[in-house]
Amino acid sequence: MARPRPNLIEDPVGPVLLRLALPMIWSMLAVMTFNVVDSFYIGRLGPTPLAAIGFTFPVVFFVTGTAMGMGIGLSSVVSRAVGEGNHRRVSELTTRGLMLAFLVVVAFAGLGIAGHDRLFALLGAQPEMIALIRSYMIPWLAGIGFLVIPMVGNSAIRATGDSVTPSIVMMISGGLNVVLDPLLIFGLGPFPRLELRGAAIATVLAYSVTFVAAFYVLIFREKLIRFERPRWQPLLESWGRILHVGLPAVGTNLLVPFANGILTRILAELGPVAVAAYGVGTRVESLAMAGSYAMSTAVAAFAGQNIGARRFDRIAASMRFGLKYCLFVSLGAWLVLALAADPIARMFTDDPEIIRILRPYLWLVPLSHGALGFMLLAAATFNAAGRPAQSVVVFTTRLVVLTVPLAWAGSRWAGVAGVFSAIFIGNVGTGLLAHFLIHRALRQPERRL
Repeated sequence: MARPRPNLIEDPVGPVLLRLALPMIWSMLAVMTFNVVDSFYIGRLGPTPLAAIGFTFPVVFFVTGTAMGMGIGLSSVVSRAVGEGNHRRVSELTTRGLMLAFLVVVAFAGLGIAGHDRLFALLGAQPEMIALIRSYMIPWLAGIGFLVIPMVGNSAIRATGDSVTPSIVMMISGGLNVVLDPLLIFGLGPFPRLELRGAAIATVLAYSVTFVAAFYVLIFREKLIRFERPRWQPLLESWGRILHVGLPAVGTNLLVPFANGILTRILAELGPVAVAAYGVGTRVESLAMAGSYAMSTAVAAFAGQNIGARRFDRIAASMRFGLKYCLFVSLGAWLVLALAADPIARMFTDDPEIIRILRPYLWLVPLSHGALGFMLLAAATFNAAGRPAQSVVVFTTRLVVLTVPLAWAGSRWAGVAGVFSAIFIGNVGTGLLAHFLIHRALRQPERRL
């Protein structure tokens, strides 16, 4: 017998958040495993291909950040419609949100392929490196529809309170990527040796599983897609509601790859080995943050439904629980990374210089993840409420006001260590700012949420 879906408006706050978040941890790990697995196998090709993959990270995050931002916008309006009990509105918004995602995919694929070489030259890649990067990015860009559209669709599924189904699908997809990567990168058995191109093709094939599964669930089980001729006025009205939250969310998400691109450029001045170490470090860090990312996604669905039902007392309880959760989870992850920094680094490369640079990153930056995690929870709550301006404030403060300027100055004062210290300060500073903003909003929730 299927386990009943949690009631986000009535069930106890802590248990229901954990019930939503725990499956999503595995989903997040599966998504993040794509990049980590790629880095692991590509590292076996040598430091130059590994550095090439380091240059792709800002662009990959740009695309996924856009998809996540659109998903946040769709989740915000869908979860509030669920809380209001307006089921027809839920299906209308989901259908129209997926139509919008399709248009974005077409635009990104075309622009990314046409402007590939110029883009990576701006990121600091040398001409001989750009050819390697192209062999990965062109197949990846050609298949981004299999990534973007299911990410947006899964946001609608989670907004209804089902976090298990998207998580199962993503775990299957991640497992398929683990299997396909060595076959296509190294040419094992009957497969050709494609190296970086093989890693991209493996990723696209694995994401195609999520594409098929997401549409099956949306159409046949949840019945959230309406097959009817769209009318322009309701379509544009729905897009406006989604983009009211989605555009700022896309903007704040894109600040991350934009800042990472600048950080990559700063590190490129210190040598390709620094770029390679940073690329590996961010991938390992993303795994360590999986618990906090999952909780922020759970909080988004929870907050949206409870705001729709006007249950502001439960929003305050979710923030108290979320703060304790982020601090506990981040401390545990930091201990693991700090104690096992060298073995973790050797999983990706045997280059002693990359390991030397990566070690202090794993010692310092994860120590700030508790503050960063709470910032994500507060931003998710503001977005769910249809108040994205506060999220823009915390993300902009973290990246534009603190991290990037401090990294530029730190690189000139202390080299790579100065860049890593800037990332730490940016995380802690905006965690404190988010704590202030969310508690101010909760003092007058009828006006500010």
